[in-house]
Amino acid sequence: MASGIVTHIQRFSVHDGPGIRTTIFLKGCQMRCPWCHNPETYRRQPEIQVFPERCIGCKACAEVCRQSAHEFTAAGHVYHRDRCVACGECVDTCYAQSLVRVGETRTAETVVAEVLSDRPFYQPDGGATISGGEPLVQAEFTRAILELCRREGIHTAVESNLAWPWEVVAQLVPLVDLFLVDIKLLDDTAHRAWTGMSNAPVLENLRQLDDCGKPLVIRTPVISGVNNRPDDIEAIADFLATLASVEQYDLLPYHPLGTGKYEALGLAGPPPRFHSPTAAELQTLAARAVRPNFAVTVAGAGVRKQYASS
Repeated sequence: MASGIVTHIQRFSVHDGPGIRTTIFLKGCQMRCPWCHNPETYRRQPEIQVFPERCIGCKACAEVCRQSAHEFTAAGHVYHRDRCVACGECVDTCYAQSLVRVGETRTAETVVAEVLSDRPFYQPDGGATISGGEPLVQAEFTRAILELCRREGIHTAVESNLAWPWEVVAQLVPLVDLFLVDIKLLDDTAHRAWTGMSNAPVLENLRQLDDCGKPLVIRTPVISGVNNRPDDIEAIADFLATLASVEQYDLLPYHPLGTGKYEALGLAGPPPRFHSPTAAELQTLAARAVRPNFAVTVAGAGVRKQYASS
């Protein structure tokens, strides 16, 4: 049985594809976008999040840890992340939930069993979405989940940055009904500077998926000071206009809701200059992005507005 590392499974999701969906978040991502609101999915391996403000000083974690990763001093709880093997024994004893394990080994069969339990809610157009992190970091596990969903007639979607050789993407094409793909920036130099990777394979894979006739939803996280100029968004929209299979272009305003996770994971947080574009800025960007072959949506504050060519 194929197995992989799952961060969590979100049920009754309405933002990861059409209808009501079950979204499976896999661990691991090859990009390092400094605005990421899910940094717990950076690494593929399970790890421990530490929230010191919740600690009640019971010392149970230190008593069970075989790696001596937990120490209590006059200053309080000290966590030695370099010693930790993320076995989770300390988490099981932490009733205050100061310690939280991120990442669980699951088989494709147990994941899809959860998906199937939600099947009554999918009609007429819901289904399962595999997200991350980046699902193609665990391509074989992703494929196994998709195959089982396909056998059960479940609509499938994959959220991906598509920064992979086409051969990796191609194996999933027959099993995926909808690809939701991020384009952060069209300029390759800027894309490398902000994400650590070229966007050349992203654009080429989109052309290949378009040739296959696969429905595409494109997303851009809009971050002030990174890609919130009209020229940035227009460049992406101009590229998308060359593809026949793009159904929708989503502008997703940056939000800082994940910043507390960075410290809990021992990571440096997003630069303080990152902030969300205003509603007026987003409206301007959306209007500049509209093209005849796709609608543009703006998400934020629980509301999704749509802009279309007149």
